[in-house]
Amino acid sequence: GKMKETAEGFLGRTVTQAVVTVPAYFNDSQRQATKDAGKIAGLDVLRIINEPTAAALAYGMDKADGKTIAVFDLGGGTFDVSILEISGGVFEVKATNGDTMLGGEDFDEELLEHLLNEFKKETSIDLSGDNLAMQRLREAAEKAKREL
Repeated sequence: GKMKETAEGFLGRTVTQAVVTVPAYFNDSQRQATKDAGKIAGLDVLRIINEPTAAALAYGMDKADGKTIAVFDLGGGTFDVSILEISGGVFEVKATNGDTMLGGEDFDEELLEHLLNEFKKETSIDLSGDNLAMQRLREAAEKAKREL
């Protein structure tokens, strides 16, 4: 698959094994389907781990033994929150919830609308019909969001 090719290009060598992340709310059949997709792509999927667990590991939370942490995952179109308990190097998902209709793109759109309205208020010019201006504003809104 495409991800395998991307990884091989980046690493400069053949990739045969992978650890794959999935949303914490995936059930067993969804996890198995993910594993099967890896196999179809030519990968030996060593492990399936929850995305919030992967995020916690990336931030060194494996050293936070005996702690309970919240992991916020703001994707392009979804927002998920997971509560993890860390004990003896084991991450247990205690709760997970999210909004499939709220994500980074929604923030981009709100910011874009705000910029359009402010510009129109100050200049009396409506940029909403100018495709080039809209593209530039959209890019600026996304950049501002990322910097925040």
